[in-house]
Amino acid sequence: MAALKAPVLGGKSAKDVSLDEAVFGVELKPHLVHEAVRAEANSHRQGTGAAKSRGLVSGGRAKPWRQKGTGRARQGSIRSPHWRGGGMAHALSPRSYAQKTPKKMVRLALLSALSDRAADDKVIVIDEWSIDSPKTKDAVAALTELGVAGKVLLVLGEDDEAVWKSFRNLKDVHCQFARELNAYDVLVSDYVVFSRETLPGAAPASETPVKVKKEEDTADA
Repeated sequence: MAALKAPVLGGKSAKDVSLDEAVFGVELKPHLVHEAVRAEANSHRQGTGAAKSRGLVSGGRAKPWRQKGTGRARQGSIRSPHWRGGGMAHALSPRSYAQKTPKKMVRLALLSALSDRAADDKVIVIDEWSIDSPKTKDAVAALTELGVAGKVLLVLGEDDEAVWKSFRNLKDVHCQFARELNAYDVLVSDYVVFSRETLPGAAPASETPVKVKKEEDTADA
């Protein structure tokens, strides 16, 4: 495990903290990261673009003129794409751009992204935020004390509402709950800041270990 100091905001001495090698020491998998980032970006596309096809254009039930004897080219409907005001050929219709990505692939891509940031010393772990009430002034002071610059990703816990409200007005700071952490947001950030509470371990945060009774215990019961 890699050891580093966890700053305590407010001028107090830093405490020791270890980064799990199973999370922050994974070999980079560029192809998995690419797939995960593309899936995340596609999930943000609205997919609301639409245009009228010939079946959606009103009118044009009858032929505009008879088939023969007029000296003009034969036409079947004024809704045809080559008519002015007609429908569009291969018209775009609303759709979802979301793509299914295996959970193991998503997790490995996230670990690769975190390991890449850790290798560049861009992962910071603090002991606690110590922000009880929402104040942007306190948020700016915290970033200044940490010495971070550029785009910063803050990984917060479920009870860090005051922290989120303090940082949400800052332009280059993105707040995210630990359960929402993904490879895309890690890669677009210059620094990733965890607290001891939100620092990921070897097992996903959503998974809780299940105790399985041994056969001997079951037989005795």
